[in-house]
Amino acid sequence: MPDIFDEVAEDLRAERTQKLLRRYGAVLVAAVVFVVAGVAGYEGWKKYSSGQINAQADAYLAAQQIADGPPGSRADALPKLAELAQSGNAGYRTLARLREAALKVDANDLPAALTLWDQIAADSAADPILRDYANLQWALHQIDKGDPALVSARLLPLTAGTGVWKALAQEGQALLALRQGQTDSARDILRRLTVDPDAPQGVRNRATGLLQRLGS
Repeated sequence: MPDIFDEVAEDLRAERTQKLLRRYGAVLVAAVVFVVAGVAGYEGWKKYSSGQINAQADAYLAAQQIADGPPGSRADALPKLAELAQSGNAGYRTLARLREAALKVDANDLPAALTLWDQIAADSAADPILRDYANLQWALHQIDKGDPALVSARLLPLTAGTGVWKALAQEGQALLALRQGQTDSARDILRRLTVDPDAPQGVRNRATGLLQRLGS
């Protein structure tokens, strides 16, 4: 099967919430004291929030460095990623789970990876693009042996509109069709991919190669 898994690089944006409190009807001195205290508290909260985000970024980068190291030591990143997946904010929690799932696949522990992708897909706080990516990864890793109906159900929503994973999901549909002996359906999808200007060049090239192998 062609290599249909691409690296995902997603910039995280840290959200900052500002609470504005105002008190009316108090004497001037009390109002001044309240405003000063409120500003000091807000500045303290900003520093704390920024420190927390920086700490999570450092933790993720440290785990990523281990995960990108020699194969024999990559498993050492799993506890760090698992901890961040539990304690991090929505962005780093999602990234940690995605990296953890990739390491599980490398270690031939597909059931654990599937569980992690399910967790991401069901996390309403996760970025929708990354939730879709988790569904895509779940489906692509099940194309060979998974229930065709379940795999198709994961891929179909990703092929609608102009989503970023549309071409990869369509490629998955073609591979699933081939597995089921639906050659004509696979050819139709592959032909559309070869002329889709929005599809990544790698997807178009693989679609062309598969068509040639199918005698089209």
